[in-house]
Amino acid sequence: MIEKTFPITEKLLSNGLKSAQKLFELLNAESEQLKSRSNPTTINALATHKKDVVVQLEQFSKQLGQVLATEKLPLNQDGVQNYLTKAKANGFNIAQAHGQWLNITQLTINCRALNEKNGASIDMLSRHAQRALQVLRGKSQLATTYGPDGSTRSELFSHTLISV
Repeated sequence: MIEKTFPITEKLLSNGLKSAQKLFELLNAESEQLKSRSNPTTINALATHKKDVVVQLEQFSKQLGQVLATEKLPLNQDGVQNYLTKAKANGFNIAQAHGQWLNITQLTINCRALNEKNGASIDMLSRHAQRALQVLRGKSQLATTYGPDGSTRSELFSHTLISV
C-alpha cells in the first residue's frame, strides 16, 4: 500500500510545512504587534488568520493519520519515522520527506513556545486594562477583604471616580 500512499504523503508534508511556516510567521507578527502595543484590530486580524492556518494544520494531521493508518502506524513521531523507513525499504527516496517532517516538528515546537509567550503577553495586557478600569471605577487597590465573620468581600467602600 505504501507504493500508493507515499506520493500522497510527500504532497501532504509539503503542504503541512507551508502551513507550519505560515503559522510561525503569523505568531511572530502577533508578537511584534503585542510588543509595540499596536492597534487591537491588527491583532484580531492576525488571530483570524491564525485560526484559518490551524484549521489547515488540523486537516493535515487528519490526512497524515489516515495515511499512517493504511500501514497500521500511529499518528506520532515514531509512526512517521516507521512509515518513512518502510518507504525507504520500498525504494523511495525519503530525503526530502524526512527533511520536511523534521522541519514541521521543529516549527511546531517553536510555534507552541511563541504562542504561549503571546498568550502570556495578552493576559498581562488584559490584567493591566482590567486594573485601569478598576481604578477608574474607584475600586479598592486590594481586590479582596475579609468581613468580621471571615467571609471575603470586595468593593466595600468604593465609589465610581469617572463614568465611561
